[in-house]
Amino acid sequence: MSTTATRVYAARLVGLPIFDPQGDQVGKVRDLVVAIRSETSQPRVLGMVAEVFGRRRIFVPMTRVTHIDAGQVYTTGLLNMRRFEQRPTETLVIGQMLDRSVEIAPTGVRGLVYDVGMEQSRTQDWVLSRVAVQEPGKGLRRRHGQTHVVEWRDVLGLVAPEPTQGATHLIAALNEMRPADAASVLHDLPTERRNAVVAALDDERLADVLEELPDEDQVEVLGYLGSERAADVLEEMSADDAADLIADLPPEIAAKLLELMEPEEAEDVRRLMSYAEETAGAMMTPDPVVLGPDATIADALAQIRQAELPVSLAAMVYVCRQPLETPTGRLLGVAHFQRLLREPPSTLVAAALDQGMDPLHPQASIDEVAAHLATYNLVAAPVVDDAGRLLGAVTVDDLLDHMLPENWRDQPIGSDREEVDRG
Repeated sequence: MSTTATRVYAARLVGLPIFDPQGDQVGKVRDLVVAIRSETSQPRVLGMVAEVFGRRRIFVPMTRVTHIDAGQVYTTGLLNMRRFEQRPTETLVIGQMLDRSVEIAPTGVRGLVYDVGMEQSRTQDWVLSRVAVQEPGKGLRRRHGQTHVVEWRDVLGLVAPEPTQGATHLIAALNEMRPADAASVLHDLPTERRNAVVAALDDERLADVLEELPDEDQVEVLGYLGSERAADVLEEMSADDAADLIADLPPEIAAKLLELMEPEEAEDVRRLMSYAEETAGAMMTPDPVVLGPDATIADALAQIRQAELPVSLAAMVYVCRQPLETPTGRLLGVAHFQRLLREPPSTLVAAALDQGMDPLHPQASIDEVAAHLATYNLVAAPVVDDAGRLLGAVTVDDLLDHMLPENWRDQPIGSDREEVDRG
């Protein structure tokens, strides 16, 4: 196996694309699987946990890895598509070793593991060789403590179970990932480890990640949070995702959380929950970009330029009479972002409207919504009531969430193509 890198650090591997010999991406690196025998013997790296289509996790043996560099991982292309299941003798570097409290034997210094390095031995096996440790912060401002990169054999505490493992450095790694990728990591963590991470994530980031988790995980995480914090996190979620989650809870818990939420946020959720399941009203987003007819093209572009706005909601703006909060005044039309880019910034947005597209009604079925988006080649469409007032917008990602099989992230794909040796 030829590689460019002779030493690679685990935290920098996470998220790297994995390619086959033809240069096609087959997945992303999510973790390393190692076999730890003792604190003095360098653990052998058995392989990588890779995420493939549908967030399915598979095992990629290191014998199938042909090349590693700073930006990608290449394999032989012969991969077993069976879902990865961790064995009792195996340890996950990212999931179980980061934030482990350890002692550097020669000096007695204690700290937390924030990264682990692997390199090839003379036998061409990959082994864990270095451990990056950070001392606790000092002083009132808790500045970051001193860091050390030491040999594996000089670190004590990585073999025995660590019941007080924290989450600081794993949180840092998760915060650099896209919410869907972070959710995938969180999904596969042991329960205690996941709870520690959930407790440490801030509400906004946890809301983003929660929206990407399978339904069962969402309910489990919400139950761990406690009512007060659960309500805070629900407020940070998009109203349609929050409504779907609350609908999965026992009625008494759902009612309590809605009471604890801010009245305005709770009202949006209650409104969405009032529509029948699998209809435009139930799946719509109540917070599209709404402007009045006196707004300019520059105003519209400034709104859709917001980094936190989902791509599907940034595809168009909705021009309405006052009030501009949903339910709005009468919908006058929509302006597609491509049309906005072709108009002078000082032009009124009302001059760029597409008035030839019929809006959806909240009772429209999921099939009618799909046909509507497909007919007009749209990624989003307005939903109006009988009076023509804008209630929200259905986006293509809302549609896919409801059209895909329940818990589609856990559905098997592909087939077993070969057995792998993890002994």
